[in-house]
Parts: sequence; C-alpha cells; structure tokens
Amino acid sequence: MTRVGLVGLGYWGLNLARSFDALTELRWLCDISPEALDHFGTRYPQARTTTEYDEMLSDPELEAVVVATLASTHYELAKRALEAGKHVFVEKPPATTAAEAEDLIAAAESNGLVLMPGHLLLYHPGVAALKRLVDTGELGEVLYLYSNRQNLGKIRTDENALSSLGVHDLSVILHLLDEEPSEGWARGNSYLTPGIEDVVFCYLRFPSGKVAHMHLSWLDPQKMRRITVVGKEKMVVFDDMELERKVTIYEKGPWQPTEQYGEWQTRTGDIYSPKIPTDEPLRLECSHFLQLVAGEGDPLRAALDGLAVVRVLEQLQASLVATPA
Repeated sequence: MTRVGLVGLGYWGLNLARSFDALTELRWLCDISPEALDHFGTRYPQARTTTEYDEMLSDPELEAVVVATLASTHYELAKRALEAGKHVFVEKPPATTAAEAEDLIAAAESNGLVLMPGHLLLYHPGVAALKRLVDTGELGEVLYLYSNRQNLGKIRTDENALSSLGVHDLSVILHLLDEEPSEGWARGNSYLTPGIEDVVFCYLRFPSGKVAHMHLSWLDPQKMRRITVVGKEKMVVFDDMELERKVTIYEKGPWQPTEQYGEWQTRTGDIYSPKIPTDEPLRLECSHFLQLVAGEGDPLRAALDGLAVVRVLEQLQASLVATPA
C-alpha cells in the first residue's frame, strides 16, 4: 500500500481523494482551509490533516504526493515534493511554462522518482479505442481532427478557456498523432472577465501535414465533449456526453474512381458503435500512477508527454496574447 498525501481539497481534489482512498492508503489531507479539513477529515478519519504543506512533506513514511491545487501553484508544490523525496502526481497542467516542466522532470529523474501529470482523458476507454483505430490503420491515413469542448459554465477567473479546457483535448490530439505541431495559433476573446478569454479557437499544423482545430468555451448554449478524427477510409467520433455510444465509426470517405479523370467522389457505408468498457477514467489514472510508483513502467514517460502538452500550450498562449484586441 503506497502512502499518499493530497494537497488541495477543491472540486477535483475531492474526486482524487475518493479514488486514492479506494486504491491505497490516503495518509494526509492538506489544504489552506481549516473548515475544509474539518469537513473532509471526518470522511477520511485515517488521514492526518494539516494546513502546513511542509508538515505533510516532513513525514518520512509518506511516499507520494498528489497536487490538486490552483494551476498557478502546481510547479512550486510539485517541485517541493520531489525535493523532499516524494513521488508526484500533479494535476494538469504540471507547469505554466516548458522550462518549469523540464525542471520538474530533471528533479524527478535525479531523485529516481515518478512524476505524472493528470491528463485524465488519456485513460478514458473511449480515447483508448480512438488510439487503436488510428494506430492499426483502420481509419486509413488520418487527414485532420477537431475537438469541441463547450458549456455554459463553469466560469473561471483564475485561468482562461485555453488553459482550463484546451489542455484536455490537446493531450488527446498529441497522443493520437504521436507528433508535435510545427505551427500553432489561437484566437479568442474575454466577454465576461477582462483578460480571461472565455472563448478560444485554436489551429495546429503538424509536420506530417495533418491539421487539428479546437473550439473551447464556457460561454456556449450546448455542453459538448467531442473529438472527431477524419481518415481516408473511415471517420470516427468520440462523444463523452453520450451514455452508450461513446465512439461512433462511420464508413465514409473520399473515393477516386480509376475510370474518371482525377475527379473525387464520396462513398458511404455502415455506421456502428463498438462496445466501450465503462471503467472510470479517474480510477484507471490513479491506478496507473500507483503502478509506476511500484516500479511498473517508465516513471517519466507520462511526464515527457505532459511536457509536450505544456510546450504547445505555451505557444498557443503566446499567440493568444499577441492577438490585437
């Protein structure tokens, strides 16, 4: 049983506490709010509680730290935990700049520790199905893909839609294509909170010629959590809002008859939805972290993938800031 300490008892921290408590020993709860500690300390009576992060880190029997605080604090808290000799699971993004993410990886590597960013969608069984379709070539050559992550709320004032929402879909896009973009730009606007873009559109072009687009907003009439991948042979949609049809495959594509003179036609075929396991992505993600701590798998692979996400986010954010008002 890995002894785990959690810092940050906000909305997502509570979900992480629930998952790690079910999988291993939740030894510490840390938050700046004594009221939150009193409330959730009764739910996890075996866990010690503290408002002092250093008190938790000083426990010699504590093996791993879960960082679920505001994004702007992730780098500092993760770095302190690694320097204290603790394995680290840090919510996305692990840092706000590529230089900070590289520093975390160096600290983990030099101390022989696991560093894992919390990119939840990579553990979704539906995304695993998308990855298999891409890697096996069932879709044919992938031409382009796009994502929609929209809702009315949760309206944030501490980070924009790119940082809050885009990191999810960006992690999946890079995972599916196995390459980083050679070009990227973002455009958005701040309608509710000055300086905090609540709607953002992103464009990415990859060295292979593939392109991707992301529509991100918490100011939209529809709640959408969808990724579409268009291939030459087939097309597929992952829709996380669907209860049963998480993945839908369309046997549609362009077709160039040999008897024509360069003219393209379209062909259509079956539409079907494979059965997708209903395992909870968060439970799978937390289990993977504990397996890495136990010595199973590459302790830094997830961190290196997370670094690629931070690099692209930094590029897109710079483009967004540079956009004229």
